[in-house]
Amino acid sequence: MLERSVHGKPLVYLDSAATTPKPQAVIDAIDAHYSMGTANVHRAAHELSVEATEAFESARRRIGEFIKADSSNEIIFTRSATEAINLVANAWGTSSLEQGDEILITAMEHHANIVPWQLLQERLGIELKVIPIDGDGMLSLDDVKSLLGSRTRLLSATWVSNATGTVNPIHEMVAMAREAGVATLVDATQALPHQPVDVQSLGSDFIVFSGHKMYGPTGIGCLWGREAMLEAMPPWQGGGDMIEQVTFDKTTFNRLPWKFEAGTPHIAGAIGLGAAVDWLSNLGMEAVAASEAALVEKLAATLDAIPRVDLIGRPTHRAAAVSFMVEGLHPHDVGTMLDQHGVAIRTGHHCAQPTMQHFNVPATARASLGVFNDDSDIEALDKALRRVIEVFG
Repeated sequence: MLERSVHGKPLVYLDSAATTPKPQAVIDAIDAHYSMGTANVHRAAHELSVEATEAFESARRRIGEFIKADSSNEIIFTRSATEAINLVANAWGTSSLEQGDEILITAMEHHANIVPWQLLQERLGIELKVIPIDGDGMLSLDDVKSLLGSRTRLLSATWVSNATGTVNPIHEMVAMAREAGVATLVDATQALPHQPVDVQSLGSDFIVFSGHKMYGPTGIGCLWGREAMLEAMPPWQGGGDMIEQVTFDKTTFNRLPWKFEAGTPHIAGAIGLGAAVDWLSNLGMEAVAASEAALVEKLAATLDAIPRVDLIGRPTHRAAAVSFMVEGLHPHDVGTMLDQHGVAIRTGHHCAQPTMQHFNVPATARASLGVFNDDSDIEALDKALRRVIEVFG
């Protein structure tokens, strides 16, 4: 993919925050499952099913090791980080919350960490409180502390903003919540591809992430939860594989992790995600973090030096993404014209409309980085964007 041309120009892919390209190792793992071992998991004694089950569960184990989980039983496969948050809202939320309880989120959340709680608000009468952000797109730990009240039951916060690249002080936020006796959920979707993640040192009760943001396939994501929390939660969806025994009078449920995995899972997706974490592990996440930290600083500085370009959000700690506006041009026009130069960026509200409202913009252009990007990609963006501004005047 990265060797192809777009509109006669070499492709410069700067949209990894939306989805990452897939390494050949991931493509090969998925292809091997479909071409050599297509079978359902957990359901048959024949060799192909045994092989598929082992590949599926091996991926779960390796993903657990990647984030330092205590047990692979704590890794629940979902369709996405979005579904993982909905799982927590519907399984933990409906069984643990009551009218008047509060959930605390930040003003920079993706819609996936807003809407499920609003739906729960309508059903249960809970309250949603929002930690504000400042003009640089950052939040204050003082605001977190002041909003953690006696009725707060959950802090659900993003680690890294998909809209501005802001890295939140998530370890401190989780520690403050735990001290107040408040459960925590961390959206690690934009963090996991860019830095080491250790759920034990983080101390959260839940984290969620998506495969396609971390060089894996689409349609697969994960919920990690503390085993005791997951054990106490009722199932969210019913069907095959999540049961122990079914009669017309009563159903008893399977043990973890399968209690939350109703129906035939995305087998190839899990296998592909396992290959992706192997690939990232071989690169070394400390090395990935160091390389990308230097590159995103150059990206921000390069954009900031272009006349008529205004950065949206200026956090002191940023991860792999920079949003910007061009004076006099709509972001969609900027993105369309950059595409003519072979430069792929994202334009729109980035599923973070409250963040756009905070900055009083309808949308932004966003350039985001992956492990495959280098200085030449930033230089190509610089040249193309200056040319777009020159042409439009």
